[in-house]
Amino acid sequence: MQLILALLLAVASICRTDAREVTSSLEVILPPAFSTPDGYKHKEALFGRPPYGGSIQANVYYIDSHLCDANADYSRGGHPTRDVDESGQMARWKPPFILMMNRGNCTFVEKVRNAQHAGASAALIADTTCLCSAGDTCQSDDAMAQCESKEPIMADDRSGSDVIIPSFLMYKQDADPIKDSITVNNTVVSMKMTWALPRPDSRVEYSLWTTPKNIVSRPLLQNFGEVAKALDNHATFIPHMYIVDGTWAGCSDSEGYDVCSSLCTNKGKYCASAPDLRSGISGADIVKESLRRLCIWEEYGKDGIGMPWWNYVSSFIDRCDDEKFFIDDSCVKDAMKDGGVDYDTVENCMANSGGLEEGENSMLEKELSGRDESGVVIVPSFFVNDTPLRGALSSIEVFEAICASFAPGSEPPVCMNCNNCGDLKNCVKFGHCHGAKGSMDTVSMPVFMGTLVFLVICFAILGYIQWRRSQDQMNAQVRQIMAEYMPIDKNQNVESIGIPQDDSDDDLDLPDFS
Repeated sequence: MQLILALLLAVASICRTDAREVTSSLEVILPPAFSTPDGYKHKEALFGRPPYGGSIQANVYYIDSHLCDANADYSRGGHPTRDVDESGQMARWKPPFILMMNRGNCTFVEKVRNAQHAGASAALIADTTCLCSAGDTCQSDDAMAQCESKEPIMADDRSGSDVIIPSFLMYKQDADPIKDSITVNNTVVSMKMTWALPRPDSRVEYSLWTTPKNIVSRPLLQNFGEVAKALDNHATFIPHMYIVDGTWAGCSDSEGYDVCSSLCTNKGKYCASAPDLRSGISGADIVKESLRRLCIWEEYGKDGIGMPWWNYVSSFIDRCDDEKFFIDDSCVKDAMKDGGVDYDTVENCMANSGGLEEGENSMLEKELSGRDESGVVIVPSFFVNDTPLRGALSSIEVFEAICASFAPGSEPPVCMNCNNCGDLKNCVKFGHCHGAKGSMDTVSMPVFMGTLVFLVICFAILGYIQWRRSQDQMNAQVRQIMAEYMPIDKNQNVESIGIPQDDSDDDLDLPDFS
């Protein structure tokens, strides 16, 4: 459980307005002239370890650099300026501090990692390009530069597992006045970064972004169905398929020609990377299976559990997940039959959503929009109450993350019975964890000792009974033996038993020893 909580705390969230979702705030404490009632809009990184439920307040150092050189020592530069120390150079940054730098030239992860190595408690990246939505409130440094139509996402470049400090991206129209005040006026600026806890309730929402050929998520897809069933209506699951925007990737030209060929459907609009071009499974085949799974969920997942979906996916992995059967309709039909899914219903859903030949597909478009809104760049990605879960995607870790997201006292029975259980599959099946404290498979020490004493007493009683029985049998045998002989009476005539009398020695025929 501690590992799961650490993983939950090790990831950043996407800032939104829904009261159920994780939120964060960015405020300027000093100077008061920069303070705003609701703080500053920002984007939170999808890496690092924010102190959820806490905050970081510190002075800001701004360095007029992109902070991309991991070997450079930046700590004696930047603004505001400091006095010279004994080395004859400007003193180093005094911790704790928030380090502010410009966006560009390297990834967000590299910048924040270098800020961490420099001793920063948090990093603040100042955007250098205006958002189109900012209008006249933002002036680009390059008058010829185009504005950005979408807000940038501080995504993990797959190397951010070692980054501990949290970080925000501050929009250009807000960052520029603060940078100018620090550099021109040498003003000391103090900022506060705050992170709120998710607001759990009696119902948890969880979702998975993956692809039909993703190996990492395969064990979860095969084994988590029964857990989802056991969670019942206490939790709602939503599967998502990661689709590549072919227009953005350059697979669809202005004339609607599919430049990327077999990697895409709908004339280059929706694409996926093929696992191996020699395998016979194309990107278009993966997009087709993705749409199929989305339609199965559309038809059978309205209860938030979707057991037919889980059953189909598990059966498909067992039956069809190889280069020979992946594109075999007969194998797909068998998997659907095994999962309780009607083939014609799913085919109609795929066609009604726009198909895979040309034009837009409404379901695939929805996945593209959802991917951008969630900032998903790593597959698989798992979210619990819109909080991304990174790390090993095993059934146990996902289950414990879900159970940790319920409000205290609202946990379903399966969480109370199977949380922290190493054998989750059998725990869900039988309703208790083998070897867990308080389960039917274990006894407390008092019960064990009481049982042991009881057994000792029982064996002692049985032993005593057996000993008495053997004694009685022995006595009976002795009496029987003694009864076979007549008793000898001193007053009885010994001749009657053939023994000569003492006074009849003359009649004895004794041998001559002389």
